[in-house]
Amino acid sequence: MSNPLRIFVPVKRVVDYAVKVRVNPAKTDVDRNVKHSMNPFDEIAVEEAVRIKEKDPKTEVVAISCGTAKAQETLRTALAMGADRAVHVEVKDDSTLQPLAVAKLLKAYADKEANKPDLFILGKQAIDDDANQTGQMLAGLLKWPQTTFASKVEINGQDLKVIREIDGGLETVQTKLPAIVTTDLRLNEPRYASLPNIMKAKKKPLVKLTPEDLGIDISPRIETLKVEEPPKRVGGRKVESVDELIDKLRNEAKVL
Repeated sequence: MSNPLRIFVPVKRVVDYAVKVRVNPAKTDVDRNVKHSMNPFDEIAVEEAVRIKEKDPKTEVVAISCGTAKAQETLRTALAMGADRAVHVEVKDDSTLQPLAVAKLLKAYADKEANKPDLFILGKQAIDDDANQTGQMLAGLLKWPQTTFASKVEINGQDLKVIREIDGGLETVQTKLPAIVTTDLRLNEPRYASLPNIMKAKKKPLVKLTPEDLGIDISPRIETLKVEEPPKRVGGRKVESVDELIDKLRNEAKVL
């Protein structure tokens, strides 16, 4: 009999997708005193892990978040969606937490677990920094195969088949577990957590750790010097002829 599948799903608390992001007065960061929610791509990752669990109830789904104390709200959402337990790696300031540090924390926790994970499912990117780096960095640190931009995931024993989105269409790749998968938008549509499941989530285990517990230095390697809003777009202009267009491109826009 094969061992139960163990899936780790990292989730991030981000500024809600519906909020209009503004730069703070000091121009050091965006204004974070707004509504937050789970990163949409991470919701897709949780949903996919829960669907795998529904096909094989022995599967264990572990949600992990690296962030301030408020990240526990995001973890409770993942638990309400169907994750079995949660791990919170608490940091004092997650605004400077960078993808490499997160990847190192995830690897350290995976190494710490007595029963190693078979699969990490991550959102392909977070909508706040759009870095699209953590999954790939984690694969490099763990020395695991990676399948990114997944639009369909199939698991058969230790075989993993992923259909992924590329510029030219769809690509099918196959590898062995353990592995890393990052999710694209069309993989699934996340469920809404029901009220009974939200109540049950409050009783599910949530373990707290710190980077120091895992022996990881999370000091940022990149410093943000200044944050500014992009210049406002200027309305277009109509021209009467091709000659006038070329003249304006050459003499006004200076692009010819």
